[in-house]
Amino acid sequence: MNTDSSAARRARLAGLTAGTAALALFTAACGGTGGGSASAPESFGYLTVNENATVKNALGTLSKGACADENKALPLKVESVPQTGLDQKLQLLAGQNALPVQFAAGNAPALTDKLYKSGKIADLEKELGKLGVLDRIQPGAMSTIKALYGGKLEVLPYEYNIEGIFYNKETFAKNGITEPGTWDELTAAAAKLDAKGVQPFSASGQQGWPLTRLISGYLYRSLGPDALKDVKDGKAKLTDPPYVKAAEEIAELGKKGWFGKGVGSIDYDTAMNQFLTGKAAMFYMGSWALTNVADKKANTVGADNVGFMPFPAVSGGKGSIDQYPSNVGLGITLGKNMDAKTGDWVTCIAKNYGSTALKDQGSISGFKTSTDVKAADEVSSKVRETISASKQNVLWFEALFSTKATTVSQTNAAGLVNGSMSPKQFMQTVQDALSSE
Repeated sequence: MNTDSSAARRARLAGLTAGTAALALFTAACGGTGGGSASAPESFGYLTVNENATVKNALGTLSKGACADENKALPLKVESVPQTGLDQKLQLLAGQNALPVQFAAGNAPALTDKLYKSGKIADLEKELGKLGVLDRIQPGAMSTIKALYGGKLEVLPYEYNIEGIFYNKETFAKNGITEPGTWDELTAAAAKLDAKGVQPFSASGQQGWPLTRLISGYLYRSLGPDALKDVKDGKAKLTDPPYVKAAEEIAELGKKGWFGKGVGSIDYDTAMNQFLTGKAAMFYMGSWALTNVADKKANTVGADNVGFMPFPAVSGGKGSIDQYPSNVGLGITLGKNMDAKTGDWVTCIAKNYGSTALKDQGSISGFKTSTDVKAADEVSSKVRETISASKQNVLWFEALFSTKATTVSQTNAAGLVNGSMSPKQFMQTVQDALSSE
């Protein structure tokens, strides 16, 4: 079972960034280009956050099993800090040239980028290539990391999530609905469910990002995988008609009541519960939800009745239905103080981590797994197969936004679907926040 707290996981996976002030402190602390400590490490140090035990537990298992020899030569040593204090800790250690061998990347991709450009972390593509294990990273995970970090492999995919629509297979079957492949088919299915008294969608308006993820899903299908990169690069604005169109489509779902009553006050856990207890037929979410699906007490509809499908195609759109939004959760990177012993550890991790995390915790990573390791249920198997087959993935709505624009987007999402803010107003408000940075 994944012991990561749901609140911490949601905040991280939603792409919330808290590193703006941290960047200023970091720049002052380590403006040079020096690397980590020149001396060989005495332990395989790993700095993580209190809220995430998944990676720590998997590394502990490896240290006693597949990587026991590597651990004997260089003992695993874990240190944890609160996630809110991670950036400050990284700045302090970087300024002292004392970063450990492995550490959780900063809360914002921009901070990790600063570390990389300052020469504080390893060139992972180069190092894994020299070790002969670069091919142990799933192509989709590689694509996601490079999209987040300016084309560089700056973190390792100890966690890897794709997003899509979980659906109740039994409810679909009872109402004569097959898995929708297009947006028109999806809305037709929702209308049919609503007419039968079934709530089509479950979503958290309180968190906001589960709604804005739907906007980006429509944008990627209609405009293609560079839709939001074009906004970041100044080639397009959220107020352009094709972008407003995406917000209009999601607002229409709310206007028709397809999210149920009071979506703005629904939190993440309540939205999850609505789906797992059969009160809603569909739930857009990331594959981290597989942990909840596998929970027999929480999931009263049963894991066998849960299906997973991609965000549907938009008629005439430039995107592809096999391009899944994805993220790597709590990114982990390596310091510059690598030697032969740390290389042995990294090699062992690349070869064994994926299978260990899946077998022991049901956690899907971006590392390839052994073929004999089985997933907990059919939907988990489908997600694994999808990840393995995926070659190019896309990001989420706020992934390339500033901290301010992210907050503005997510706090106003509920207003978009409950009708208190028009689609044009919503996109203008977020664009203004982007433009003010």
